[in-house]
Amino acid sequence: MIYEKAPAKINLTLDVLNKRQDGYHEVEMIMTTVDLADRIWLRPTTDRAITIKSSHRFVPNDRKNLAYQAADLLRKRYRLKHGVEITLDKNIPIAAGLAGGSSDAAATLRGLNRLWDLGLSLDELAVLGAEIGSDVSFCVYGGTAIARGRGENITHLPSPPNCWVILAKPSIGVSTGNIYGQLNLQTIEHPQTEAMIEALEEGNYEKMCASLGNVLEPVTMSLHSEVVMLKEQMERFGADAVLMSGSGPTVFGLVRHESRVPRIVNALKGFCQDVHAVRTLGERILVD
Repeated sequence: MIYEKAPAKINLTLDVLNKRQDGYHEVEMIMTTVDLADRIWLRPTTDRAITIKSSHRFVPNDRKNLAYQAADLLRKRYRLKHGVEITLDKNIPIAAGLAGGSSDAAATLRGLNRLWDLGLSLDELAVLGAEIGSDVSFCVYGGTAIARGRGENITHLPSPPNCWVILAKPSIGVSTGNIYGQLNLQTIEHPQTEAMIEALEEGNYEKMCASLGNVLEPVTMSLHSEVVMLKEQMERFGADAVLMSGSGPTVFGLVRHESRVPRIVNALKGFCQDVHAVRTLGERILVD
């Protein structure tokens, strides 16, 4: 049996440059992994089936599951007949803008690479991951990076300065396609991507906080007042900087001083149940 961790990501920036001819949006986004992770076990079976087991009743156990798609892609690409049982212990909230499903798929690619002795590099796994979903390539590596194109063109960046990340997800679902569909490319205010890169290269926490930006945030906030309220509460109770991750609805706050963390967490729990205080993970994943 093989074990893999599948960490969540947050967007430090998320910019949309244009609409592509293939229907996708051209994005430029800086992401970093945090210490909130699903746990994945991969067990070989003799029945040639791909079986998904999950601790969460809303996780699909068929082809809709990105971990299933990852296993299926590897089998077809390398003409394998192996069966595998994939057990997902979910800690990352579902449909939250934290790439939980994408990270599960990335962990499945890494784990099956070992279980099936394929000898693939992370770069090769990331190329495969791009066929599954926009965030999978980044999640194969973890760490901190800027993703361009549909999200598959990855350039690694220095880790953020050490800090706490407080995550709060309201009990609503958000359709990523719907949020992108309502984005007006003519009126968006682009985030300070270059300033964020400089902040990471300099290890400058204050500059990092000042450079957070997500063009999808105003769209989601216009549709879901819960996101507005969580952001306001996080700022009110002392987070240094606050932003929505991905297409939402999760809001995260950066906090430098640990003494502030319990106060913010306890205050947020009065407004939503799904609250986590975690650290940035920093370094990217390395293959054995």
